[in-house]
Amino acid sequence: MADEGTITPEIRISQLEDSLATETERLQKLFAAYEAQEKDLLDVRAENEVLEKEIIEREIEKEAQESLIAEKDFRIRDLEMKATKADKRVEHLEPELEKMEEKYSREKDRLGKIFNIATELDDDLKLAVTEMKARDDWYVSHMTLFEDLNKAIKERYEMIERAVESERKSQHMARAIEDRVEEMVTARAAEMTIDEAEESVGGAKSEETEAPTEEEPVTEESEAESEAAPEEPTSESTEPTEEPEVTPVATTWADDEDPWADN
Repeated sequence: MADEGTITPEIRISQLEDSLATETERLQKLFAAYEAQEKDLLDVRAENEVLEKEIIEREIEKEAQESLIAEKDFRIRDLEMKATKADKRVEHLEPELEKMEEKYSREKDRLGKIFNIATELDDDLKLAVTEMKARDDWYVSHMTLFEDLNKAIKERYEMIERAVESERKSQHMARAIEDRVEEMVTARAAEMTIDEAEESVGGAKSEETEAPTEEEPVTEESEAESEAAPEEPTSESTEPTEEPEVTPVATTWADDEDPWADN
């Protein structure tokens, strides 16, 4: 009580101000610590978020790697199966491979020979092309000469054909003249026979008037003369007539013979 009576209001106010300052400082320190902890909390939360994202990404990577590993395992098993099959196939194909190598060696030798032949043929072809070019050049330079020669040969064939045709016409005319001459000779012989027969008949009649007693011999002689009279012109007609010389028909290319063979 005594103490309380001795504390004045000023002292109380100063004490309260000191305690207020102390509490204020303590609160400021607490607030600063709170802010620091809050800041640390925010940092931790951000770090947690980052870590969570990293965890998610790593999980995704893990799953991707697991899928890749599974795929690789599958591919490895597939490759192992293929390798096993290939080994088995190689075991079965080794004899065929030896046969194919032998065939390949034979074909290689054959193709080498063919290539050599083809090279020789190519060289021959180049030589032939060169020769043909030289020949064509020579032909072009002498083309007018060949054209003149061809024209002369055509004219020769035309002359030969005209000569053959004229010879055929002359032979035909000669045969026609010969037939006409034979007809005229035959007609003349017939006329002479008729005239001689008439003359013999007239002579017989005159003899009958002069000697009627010799009737039968006269008739026999007239018959003999009439029989002999036709023989004279026939003998004349049977004499060979001079036939005109038949010139041999000139041979042409159309007769499948060479007209120059006799030359």
